[in-house]
Amino acid sequence: MTPVEVVDIGRDAIWVLLKVAGPVMLIALGVGLLVSLFQALTQMQEMTLAFVPKIIAIFIALIVLSPYMIGELTGFMDQISLRIAGLGPNGG
Repeated sequence: MTPVEVVDIGRDAIWVLLKVAGPVMLIALGVGLLVSLFQALTQMQEMTLAFVPKIIAIFIALIVLSPYMIGELTGFMDQISLRIAGLGPNGG
């Protein structure tokens, strides 16, 4: 395996990581922003109000997005398996 192939696999792994974790992180960011705005407008500084909506939103996002995440991860694993077997586009 050449250094170029290793860098290519690493780059692909980072892209898969961003595609899998990105939507959940953006949902958590959006919910956190809305809760912070609500707390600033009402001057209610309850600690549990900051965490509970984010946790619920993340659990719902994980349930809804799990087929997409599993598809991305299995696709990446299939690509890595083909490269290991020497059958892929850069594997041999």
